[in-house]
Order: sequence, then C-alpha cells, then structure tokens
Amino acid sequence: MTGLEAWLVVSLGLGVVVVRRRSVATGLVTAQALILAGLALDRAGTSGDVIVAAALGVRALALGGLFWLAVARSREQRPVRAHIAAPLRAGIAIVLILALTALVPPFGLTSPTAGHAVLALVAAGLTCVATRRATVFQILGIVGVENGLALAALMSPHASSLVIELGVTLDLTLIATVAALFHLRIFSEVGAGDSAALRGLRD
Repeated sequence: MTGLEAWLVVSLGLGVVVVRRRSVATGLVTAQALILAGLALDRAGTSGDVIVAAALGVRALALGGLFWLAVARSREQRPVRAHIAAPLRAGIAIVLILALTALVPPFGLTSPTAGHAVLALVAAGLTCVATRRATVFQILGIVGVENGLALAALMSPHASSLVIELGVTLDLTLIATVAALFHLRIFSEVGAGDSAALRGLRD
C-alpha cells in the first residue's frame, strides 16, 4: 500500500468525522470502500482474489445505495447538530490516531503504512460514533471501522481461504444493513434520527 493510497482512505475517514451533511458522509464512506475494492483488485493474483475484490465492490455499492435510501427516507425537519464542534471532533480523531499508532505494536501487515492506515480508519470511525448524535453518522462510523478491518485483511501477508474472506465481507455487510434498518425504525418511532431522543424512552 502506497503512502498516497493510505492518505486518501484516511482523509475520507476524517471527512466523515467533520462534514455536516449525511449525504456527503455517505458519499465519502462509499468512495472509501470502492478504493479498498480497487486495491484488492490491483493486488489480485488468483481468480479467488478477483472474486473477493468484486465482492468488496458490490458491498461498497450496495451499502452506498442503502444509506442513500435511508437518508432520503428520513429527511430531518432540522439538522441534528453534533454536541461537539467539527474542529474539536477532528482534533479528537487525530489524537486518537496518534495514540493508537504509538501504542499498538505492528501486527504483521505487508507494510507499516498499511498498519497505520488501519489504525487511523478505526480511530476515525470510533470518533464518529462517539461524537455524532445523528444515527446515520454513527452507523457510517461503524462502516468506517469495518473498512479498516477489511483493509487489514487485504494487507495481511497470510492468505486466507476464499470462503472465509467472502464470509467476512458478508458479515460486515449484514451488520451495516441491520444498523441502517434500525435507523429507519428509530426515525419512524421518534420522528428524528437523533440518538439523544432515545434517552427519553422508558419501558
């Protein structure tokens, strides 16, 4: 993985942390996933690798379409404001990235750059989940973490079986799909995709 590729996927992850519009964040996460699919195709050496790359591409497009649909079907009467300003969110993400890269030892990927990119994607995703109130952003943060895990699998020097790689891709897709359906359910019940509204719910 080149430094340019790593910088690009990490920048897209940080973009999700700071942007205001859900549609823009959806586009960023979709682009990030498509880059990972392209990276997998570029590294493909067997027909099985090509199938995995194609599965990642289908996952990216399917999740992108699902989240675009979720955003379109849950139009907010007014924007859900994050309780932490965008510059501070970016600062939190960067501090967490630096902390993880300093504290987590190398975990055997093909290059240190790939390892740092994985940790950065995980940190950006976790920051998005923790600092955004809009449920769509929280779900996109989870997808960002999943993209980091997918990158780690791609950059592992130890080849895994086609069945395992496709199974992991399917699992990650199902997690994001269920989360998106939960968002739509929350919106239909409380009239807003705001996680803060759930605090008032009681048994």
